[in-house]
Amino acid sequence: MSTELKPGTSNACNITALSLACEVNDVLRDISPRWKMQILHKVAAGVGQFSTLKHTFPSLSDQILGKRLGELVSDELILKVIIKQKPPQHINYYISDKGLELLKVIDDLHKWGLKWSLSADGGEEK
Repeated sequence: MSTELKPGTSNACNITALSLACEVNDVLRDISPRWKMQILHKVAAGVGQFSTLKHTFPSLSDQILGKRLGELVSDELILKVIIKQKPPQHINYYISDKGLELLKVIDDLHKWGLKWSLSADGGEEK
């Protein structure tokens, strides 16, 4: 999980209740931190260096970009490859098979959202 919750808080209790009611909430919680899916999408598109990702998302701080990249590596959604040359060494990020599979699900969710907008129209098919 990307953000630690204080035990006994209403958020922690709500998340526990939701997890017991529906296991999909655990997955949504893990992929929902701000910027995480946007970064994954850009890495899949071939934007694989920290500086290029930073340029792509100028309002994203270095700290959060580094944290999200670390989470994506830890989740095995992207691969971190260190290219050792004479200084400076380079780090490139690549999408993993697991990450590609997740992006297919996200794309399907996007298509569903376009078809069934949950706006004020009552969610009727467009």
